Amino acid sequence: MEVDILSEDENSMLHRTDIQFEIAHEDATPSRLSVRDSLAAKINKDSDEVVVHKLDTKFGMRKTIGYAKVYDSPQSARQVEQDYMLKRNKIEIESEDEDSAAEGA
Repeated sequence: MEVDILSEDENSMLHRTDIQFEIAHEDATPSRLSVRDSLAAKINKDSDEVVVHKLDTKFGMRKTIGYAKVYDSPQSARQVEQDYMLKRNKIEIESEDEDSAAEGA
């Protein structure tokens, strides 16, 4: 699987970079997690800082166009992203009970 970055847009207000990328693959469309790991390796980031939003493969093609958000830190990703998107990308969600317990200690 080969990842090519098509465009990068810096979003300093949300501490992230929006990336459009293209993947050339031999078999079926790769999973979201394998794409996330490959993209993170390509840009030298931790996989918890990368949130893949969209993967689009045209029928019969061996190319996938995708959209991802790369955050400065995993905490920034947890603060900004919606819970369902964090679950799709297997990024651990901090619960409110843990937060209140940590603040009380």
